[in-house]
Amino acid sequence: MTFINGILDGVAYRAARHIGGEITPTVVILHDTASSLKEGSAANYLRDNDAKVSVQFVIELSGHIEQQVPINRRANHAGASSYHGRKGCNNFTIGIELVNPGKMRAAGANGVTWFGKTIHDDHLRNLDLAETPEHGRGMWMHYPAEQLEALLWLLRKLFANVPTLMDIRPHWYVSPGRKVDTNPLFPLEQVRGHILGREDPADDEALAQSMDASPDDLVIIATNGDTLNMRRWPSFNPNIIAKIPDETVVPVLRRGTFDGRVWLQVFYAGQEGWVVANYADAVTFPAAH
Repeated sequence: MTFINGILDGVAYRAARHIGGEITPTVVILHDTASSLKEGSAANYLRDNDAKVSVQFVIELSGHIEQQVPINRRANHAGASSYHGRKGCNNFTIGIELVNPGKMRAAGANGVTWFGKTIHDDHLRNLDLAETPEHGRGMWMHYPAEQLEALLWLLRKLFANVPTLMDIRPHWYVSPGRKVDTNPLFPLEQVRGHILGREDPADDEALAQSMDASPDDLVIIATNGDTLNMRRWPSFNPNIIAKIPDETVVPVLRRGTFDGRVWLQVFYAGQEGWVVANYADAVTFPAAH
């Protein structure tokens, strides 16, 4: 099964009203529809609306997949967004919408959606309370096996046929603080690991754009009494792994420039991570006499 003019052969295709110009996709962004669970409801809206929203694929709870925008054409699914310093994610991403009610208010064991619909925790729908820094606290619905199996099938097709694709991220990753989808029950790392393998593409990108520091390269954190975020990758997307106190001396492992900003890979508290070089001063030692 292959893509013909950006359309996946054998998958239902119903063209969206809002289809943009040509793109070269490098990232897949996963979304929740935050909508009614009735099959076709979200797909119908995404296909034809006055809000100028669109997406490449919609996956129903049943696992049915509908394509609405060719993978080599721009869809309006990410809004204000940034991926590793590159803004306007619609211009280089493929959007996949998973039918899901999104964040809900707890009502006992059930959940109440933003549009007032009660979703019951029963043999058809499995709900759980969860809280993360990216999502806040809420009631959330698990993704059914049929939907996840369809997603994995689609991702395998995409990554097998689109050589420029390199990563998979949820909407909250590229729009932190503004979006909370996919929800915290989504098996993100398992999906990414299954499709991408063990090596994280963000790690590969960081290595390719940086160089080894000298063995005696040390810096002292200079944040005027505040802490400095140490990040897994050199980007401001949600990836903080530690906070380094002011005036802490740390060894530098690598140096690189990302999106016009110099970053340092340092070693702190048993971990390797990246900090912005503007907040780290070189440590110098007095000359020996």
